[in-house]
Amino acid sequence: MSLKSRILGILSVALLLAALNAGGQTANPIFLARAQKAFELAQKNQLSATNFTVAASELARASFALADLATNETQRAEVARCGIAVCRQWLARDTNSAPAHYYLAMNLGKLAQAEAPSLAAYRLVHEMENDFLAAAKLDVRFDHAGPARTLGELYFQAPGWPFSVGSKSKAREWLERAVALAPEYPGNQLNLAEAQLKWRQPTEFETTMKNLDARWSSAQTNFTGVAREADWAEWNARRAALKAEFQKIYGGKS
Repeated sequence: MSLKSRILGILSVALLLAALNAGGQTANPIFLARAQKAFELAQKNQLSATNFTVAASELARASFALADLATNETQRAEVARCGIAVCRQWLARDTNSAPAHYYLAMNLGKLAQAEAPSLAAYRLVHEMENDFLAAAKLDVRFDHAGPARTLGELYFQAPGWPFSVGSKSKAREWLERAVALAPEYPGNQLNLAEAQLKWRQPTEFETTMKNLDARWSSAQTNFTGVAREADWAEWNARRAALKAEFQKIYGGKS
């Protein structure tokens, strides 16, 4: 790859990481304070835990959550590195752990976001893909089809070859697989609908949104608690934005 192509690739990855973060949790002070508290508790528990796997899982998840909400890139990178380190320790003990590969990829994504645009961030995207694929092979249903969901988003948002890993066919495959595996999880339906709207597939979009709407009330009952408040802030905003954008593009068709 030429120097010019590599530079364009790095810049494209920077745009990818910004796009991936745009659909993330709402970074308000309440959610940030909760994430900070959960991260500090997970760090403390990990140091004294008798069950390494449970403690590692809690810290890896808390690291990603806080890195996702970080208000500056220095904090984002520091917290993401903590999650990466514990996941690598976890994988050293159990190479076939789907959650370890999954949370490693999630935290790698936050580190890449913090370091973009750079050659290091460019390389991290490929590492993310490999770990998400490993997680999907081991347990694609983990975290409500999380490996399929995240792979679909990665392929959807990323620039295509030779700049990055983006692929419309792969994005559709994994986004549809996530919905098929866990249709009750709002994030899966929303991801697919966003892709269908961008790809100008109004009929498919309407079908996905009808499926989402049909499950919305039950999802509000099943996905509850303080830990889900940030998710619902995001999901409600994305759902409203999709309906408004569809109306803007297609008028009264819906």
